[in-house]
This record gives sequence, C-alpha cells and structure tokens, in this order.
Amino acid sequence: MKPVTTALLGILALSACAAPATRISAGLQRYGLDEQRADCVGTRLQGDLSLGQLQQLGRAAAAYQKGDTTPGVLTTGDLLRVAGELKDPAIPLAVGKAAAGCGAIL
Repeated sequence: MKPVTTALLGILALSACAAPATRISAGLQRYGLDEQRADCVGTRLQGDLSLGQLQQLGRAAAAYQKGDTTPGVLTTGDLLRVAGELKDPAIPLAVGKAAAGCGAIL
C-alpha cells in the first residue's frame, strides 16, 4: 500500500455525512488495502485522532507529495516521517499504532 498521500487527501474530500473511519477506510481501499485492514486503520485513527488532527495529517501529506519525485506514492516510513514533522506527537503515534496493529504496512 503505497499511495497513501492521495488516499488521505481523498479521505478529507469525501462527504461530510460519513464518519471519519468510513472515509479513511474507503480511501485506503481505493489504493489497494483490503477492506478488513482499511476498516481497522480507519477505526483506530478515528478513535485516536480528532478531525483536526486528521486534517493536519492530510495537509502535511499533500505538502510532502508536492516535492516528491514520485507523486502519489507514500510509504509507511514516509507517512510516519510526515506525521513526525507535525507539532502534535499524538499523530505519528496513532499512525504507527494503526499501521502496526492492523497489519497494514502502508
């Protein structure tokens, strides 16, 4: 599962009616993560992060993508690096826990 940047952007662009976990899961599935793991990651991130934190992560991933030589591709290491650059230490912790706990090597 590599194109997480675009998935995060898509997550935030989906209908406001859907719960964040549902939007996260749908975005991750569009980029190849199976439904069970995508649902797991979505549920964990929704439980561990506020909507504002999810938006921060999405914006940071989008900024990272602009300077990347392979736009649309974001590995787990890249995503953790992006999350780690945010001033909120809860974000990289939640991303790492969700990926590891769900067996989703993004």
